[in-house]
Amino acid sequence: MTDHSFVPLPGSERRALPQAEPAGAMDESERIEVTLVTRRRAELRRDASGAPVRMSRAELQQRHGTNPADVELVARSLSPFGLEVTGSDAGARRVTVAGPASAMSAAFGAELSLVTSRAPGGRGEVTHRYREGGLRIPADLAGIVLAVLGLDNRPQARSQARMADSAAATTSYTPPQVAEFYQFPLGTDGTGQTLGIIELGGGFSAADLSNYFSSLGVSVPSVTAQGIDGASNVADQDPNGADGEVLLDIEVAGSVAPGAAQVVYFAPNTDQGFVDAVTAAVHATPTPAAVSISWGQSEDSWTPQARSALDAAIADGVALGVTVCVAAGDNGSGDGVTDGNPHVDFPASSPHALACGGTSLQGNPATGVITAETTWNDGPAGGGGAGGGGVSDTFGQPAWQADAGVPATAGGASGRGVPDVAGNADPATGYQVLVDGQQAVIGGTSAVAPLWAGLICRLAQATGSKFGLVQETLYAGIQPGQDVPGFQDITTGNNGAYSAGPGWDACTGLGSPNGTALLSLVSGGTAVAGVTGVVTGVTGTGAGYEPDEPSVAGAP
Repeated sequence: MTDHSFVPLPGSERRALPQAEPAGAMDESERIEVTLVTRRRAELRRDASGAPVRMSRAELQQRHGTNPADVELVARSLSPFGLEVTGSDAGARRVTVAGPASAMSAAFGAELSLVTSRAPGGRGEVTHRYREGGLRIPADLAGIVLAVLGLDNRPQARSQARMADSAAATTSYTPPQVAEFYQFPLGTDGTGQTLGIIELGGGFSAADLSNYFSSLGVSVPSVTAQGIDGASNVADQDPNGADGEVLLDIEVAGSVAPGAAQVVYFAPNTDQGFVDAVTAAVHATPTPAAVSISWGQSEDSWTPQARSALDAAIADGVALGVTVCVAAGDNGSGDGVTDGNPHVDFPASSPHALACGGTSLQGNPATGVITAETTWNDGPAGGGGAGGGGVSDTFGQPAWQADAGVPATAGGASGRGVPDVAGNADPATGYQVLVDGQQAVIGGTSAVAPLWAGLICRLAQATGSKFGLVQETLYAGIQPGQDVPGFQDITTGNNGAYSAGPGWDACTGLGSPNGTALLSLVSGGTAVAGVTGVVTGVTGTGAGYEPDEPSVAGAP
């Protein structure tokens, strides 16, 4: 093939990585497997507010998946380069292609090398494949292939968990105590619902889960590990590393919604792994009520093609009724970027995700009463952690947020405001968890995503329905500067560039939840059968919550 047989792939441009160091010669014979994201047969149907219309999995796949003819064309077009299709899912619009690095370079115009760079969050260094600039694709795939992911396998995201400083952590709670503060609806525990969790590293053991949940007097939930793109559940015995994220997510979600079956998706920390894991989670059978994501990175650290692919995967989830709960970040309004400007974290900034911000919570566990709740911002003296939030430079303002009072971006444009909701995230008022056999207190907006995912499962159990883009209900009738039904308004504190105030703000969104009031809101204010009486899975004393053996698949 000659050069005129190729066209640029829009949105594939990779910027140079600062401080990347050469790490030896690239093996041109190395076998690489990439994910190609392909076009839809037809764009998703949307309602008046722009949200994807609810549909069945069969309808989504048949009407909005990939035309099988497109998959066949991909195979024919790439075969002359020595690349083979190793898998395809027309419903989820993914085609996996494998071949030697030299063939990948020829087909996609990528000059690959090996470098060493710092991992996101500053946790050491990692060696990975690397490229700069844009990609190309064979001309007959123009408009058909929308993304080529996995050629550059640099770490894409950072965990949004923060270990408490033992000297500063004067207050901590079990997750059920936090759920009681937030009045999760009585008589619910998530039974009958599935909750997906995305992890980009680390692992868990059955022993940790058995010991932790038994210590709370809560039944060990069903937890299944599923590997994506060659990753698996591997606990590395580092409580301060990815294991802390994994156990925090499982233990928070599992102790506030122990009746929900958890599926934990382990994927490589790459743009390819992230997109593939979320796609697998939202298209799973049974369809989950919620998916929890506690990983992310500043919007501008993503290629447009990867950002669009992940946003589209989350949109698929919304169409299927899945509420995707995403941590809004732990580095305040700057999101860890050092240019001095506000930035928001992605995928929290996706208009299809429920962005979960952070508060600092003080309450009395004996009474279940909150005594104070402010924006989480520890400042430099407290380690610098603060809840992420702001206005997207990438995604326009959704219609359901138009009356919320979202400020303009620094450039004067309107954008998607982050976060939508909030919850306890301050490590100094953090969550008591068990990681690799060690007791720990962990905070960060990482904890808020599984907390909200557990609440969504309990609301779904109570109402008998899934919610998808629940923001349409949460923001309905909102006015700037006014309290929102179903929430405790957080009006004190800041996250750097933004200050909390009455109504929605770019620190804590609509506020922290009142689960019982939210149940009334999402059920239209009508009585919900069976949601009365004993608090199950919150205090650990509800009927049917005796410690038992774990139901854990895939645990080492």
